[in-house]
Amino acid sequence: MTINYRSFGFQVLVGMVAGLALGVAARAIGPAGGGDLNWLAVTLKTLGSVFVTLLKAVVPPLVFTAIVASIANLRALDNAARLAGQTLLWFAITALIAVSIGIAIGLVFQPGVGIGPAATPPTRPDSVGGWLDFLTGLVPGNSLALTGSSKLTADGGVSTSLSFNVLQLLVISIAVGLATLKVGEKAEPFLAFVRSFLAVVRAILGWIIRLTPIGSAALIGTAVATYGWEALARLGTFTATIYLGLALVLLVVYPLLLLAHGLSPRAFFAKAWPAIQLGFVSRSSVGTMPVTETVTERLGVEKGYAAFAIPLASTTKMDGCASIYPALSAIFVAGFYGIHLAPIDYLLIVFVSVVGSAATAGLTGAVVMLTLTLSTLGLPLEGAGLLLAIDPILDMGRTAVNVAGQVLVATLVAKREGILDEGAYNGAAGELAAA
Repeated sequence: MTINYRSFGFQVLVGMVAGLALGVAARAIGPAGGGDLNWLAVTLKTLGSVFVTLLKAVVPPLVFTAIVASIANLRALDNAARLAGQTLLWFAITALIAVSIGIAIGLVFQPGVGIGPAATPPTRPDSVGGWLDFLTGLVPGNSLALTGSSKLTADGGVSTSLSFNVLQLLVISIAVGLATLKVGEKAEPFLAFVRSFLAVVRAILGWIIRLTPIGSAALIGTAVATYGWEALARLGTFTATIYLGLALVLLVVYPLLLLAHGLSPRAFFAKAWPAIQLGFVSRSSVGTMPVTETVTERLGVEKGYAAFAIPLASTTKMDGCASIYPALSAIFVAGFYGIHLAPIDYLLIVFVSVVGSAATAGLTGAVVMLTLTLSTLGLPLEGAGLLLAIDPILDMGRTAVNVAGQVLVATLVAKREGILDEGAYNGAAGELAAA
């Protein structure tokens, strides 16, 4: 087997290894004067932050234009309503399988038992999710889906920031897309603009994606330099159970589903791997969305359907963040505080995971989904604070599984509906940079 040293995947792998080495070196150097980060840690953190910020910068126009254009394109498909229904159904099926695995692993290993409240002082998380928050969060506060937040700074001042609410942006985009279908021919000039804008955004994103090897080195290095191995050691069993569950879903469940549909798992992962890698290092399903859509199309999924399924999946389909992680975390928190979970509690975990996954909105971290699960079960929300120290390390694996699941569902539905080009599916993987 020969290695293509110029391939995107190899470059990302080199970046990850380099980041690991740089993170170890930064931690060995130790803090600078006054306890601040040393120069290497600051450099890694800055580069990683810039890379993620660049990815997030293209997310709002990408989500809006991709969803509006994809809904408009669905009218060219004879079975558009059935495709949408099948997509949502398989979102639920795979989420149900993932959360069941998470619960089973939690029951076997009992990761929270024996740590004891004195081992790690719990703190209440800053952001808390509840069903009312989730439902009201669906309603856009303005036409741009902008939300503002303020917090006190170290010098006593107030810092205000604006950000896009991706879930609200999704609702706005779907509404605009449906409105274009209603308007008909009069909406064609608007749709032409949207499609052109989408092409421009994709070109810009292609430039950003070329920076992935550098971004991966910086992000991995920052995680190691900031958290080290001590944080993992304190919650080692929990970390191991999370990655065991993720591995079972990614390497066992997904291949079995592909085989059940007559598809080769090897061909699937050969093409999906660039998106999975980028999800791992960026920790953002939405930021990875353009690459996810590209690899989905290369797997032979009909372009119009891929343009609909992937933007939707990137904001709502979270087998890692919304299924495995909250299930195991809830069991961990219950064990930590010595609280017995009844059978109805496990059913509630399943319900929250399958129905409430959109609360994660494709962004880094899964605190909202975790607190939504804890509050539904009546578990102490302070338990979430126990897990925040190692969340970035866990989030890498969670997001990789999220992305793989998003590609998987689109591929399975396309196969079932007869719009999968199996010649393209089994063909050569090609190079991501050519997208």
